[in-house]
Amino acid sequence: MVDVPDALVPLYLRLSRADRPYATVEGARRRLREATLRPRPYGPPRRLRRDVRVEVADDRGWPVYTLTPAAGSAPVGSVVYVHGGGWVNEISSQHWQLAADVAAGAGTTVVVPIYPLLPRGSAAPVGERIVDLVRRTADAHGPACLAGDSAGGQIALSAALRLRDAGTVLPLVLLIAPALDLTWSNPRIPEVQPSDPWLGRPGGRFFADAWRGELPLTDPAVSPLFGDLAGLGPLSVFSGTRDILNPDAHLLVEKARSSGVDVVFHEAVGQVHVHPLVPTRTGRAAARTVVRELRAACRG
Repeated sequence: MVDVPDALVPLYLRLSRADRPYATVEGARRRLREATLRPRPYGPPRRLRRDVRVEVADDRGWPVYTLTPAAGSAPVGSVVYVHGGGWVNEISSQHWQLAADVAAGAGTTVVVPIYPLLPRGSAAPVGERIVDLVRRTADAHGPACLAGDSAGGQIALSAALRLRDAGTVLPLVLLIAPALDLTWSNPRIPEVQPSDPWLGRPGGRFFADAWRGELPLTDPAVSPLFGDLAGLGPLSVFSGTRDILNPDAHLLVEKARSSGVDVVFHEAVGQVHVHPLVPTRTGRAAARTVVRELRAACRG
């Protein structure tokens, strides 16, 4: 497997204009319109790891995939993985690859919900269903960890807060470049923006305003950074410094630690948004850390 040089990733993102849906409000509107007119496929790639078994079931209108090791000992524990994509983009092959790596490498059951995106989905109903899915996954497969990247990180942490409120503390909540404050008001965002080749605040605000539904942007179901973090189980946070979500990751880590929450912070200097999903040497090393941490958490 060939690693892409780290330095080429920001250049590729700039040349491909990956920031078009985020740099302007009009770009965000175009992306939402395109996603509504031409929904993208969500199924796993045909060529996924051969040592992973993939099944799918309909859960009240949601396709929910289950990935398990195809051979060897029985899987231990479980992980519910909520994919990112700005609440508007469907799950990608990179998400599927990480989910498969976790199933095989951690020897666990990975549950991947295909949740409704904008304009059909919104924070409150999607969050409620994720909470229910985590509970049922734990009942069926053993203690459930929760993982999510980007927009999926927002959904995951908001769900973990609700589960905590109901008396369920998870073995681990693992967040990759999570969206944490959908007001996009962190004063450090303008400092990071020139180095970020992918995300932008104008489009991010547009998608956030649509995703919040009838809730205020400061509701923890929308912006988990505004929630009370005390009593959460362990957190693991991955963030690159060329990501405008990185300043909020720092705030999350500081707030969690001051609330007595056990936090591991993996900050990668010079890396872009969701770098553990990127096929670079640094990204693959981060993905291996993701697998290792989830394996340890699933096995207690």
